[in-house]
Amino acid sequence: MKQPIYFISHGGGPWPWIPEWNSDYKTLRHAIEQIPLELPERPKAILMISAHWITKGQLAIMSSPQPSMLYDYYGFPEHTYHIQYPAPGNPKLAREISHRLTKAGFIITEDNERGFDHGAFVPLALAFPKADIPIIQLSIERSFDPLYHIRLGETLAPLRDEGILIIASGLSFHNMRLFNPQGHRPSMEFDQWLQQQLHKPQAQRIDALVHWEQAPSARIVHTNEDHLIPLMVAVGAAGEDTVTIHYHEDHTMGGVTVSGFKFSR
Repeated sequence: MKQPIYFISHGGGPWPWIPEWNSDYKTLRHAIEQIPLELPERPKAILMISAHWITKGQLAIMSSPQPSMLYDYYGFPEHTYHIQYPAPGNPKLAREISHRLTKAGFIITEDNERGFDHGAFVPLALAFPKADIPIIQLSIERSFDPLYHIRLGETLAPLRDEGILIIASGLSFHNMRLFNPQGHRPSMEFDQWLQQQLHKPQAQRIDALVHWEQAPSARIVHTNEDHLIPLMVAVGAAGEDTVTIHYHEDHTMGGVTVSGFKFSR
């Protein structure tokens, strides 16, 4: 059965392993933990596009049969550098995806050493704690070209019919200096615009995202769009699917508005 697509927030660092942050992340935790309950069937594999794997001039795909861990955060308690998420990889599927992307004109390399970054293992550990579903990570490209990543999503879309769940992991607001009350208005303005555009037909969604910098407060909300680009991949893979709000808060992380989305029939 055809799998939906998610654009999710992965939150700050290793937050699920920091007890004093539990109340702050209660809503996000619930949204992520609900994902398996919303699927038509257990995924055969998960393809994760994380904002925290960026490659220049090409894409890279994780090809290890047993990926390691990448603790790409700083200043957190020592125990958060020993977290394990021992999900298997799937080299055969990685090669198949690589071939599909190459055929579509993308330059891609297989990476046998890359480990799960926190944009991947944090939400996966909440949604699929048994770590028994094969996981493959795919990078985003450093130019952050919206149309490039939308076309990437379009190329990946057939995987959904093969039982593979695509999760795009980023954040609809990402200005590290404005996770405070000053971020409330710009995040609210951008979030309202984003929701309006994603509810439109696909051609209009694509046009809006290609020109996302024209949105209200766009460059205040995303001084660097690395956390927005995974959404482009998700929209590309969504086709004409309907969008629903999977996660929303309007006064989180100091006062900002954030949303996550699910695309399905």
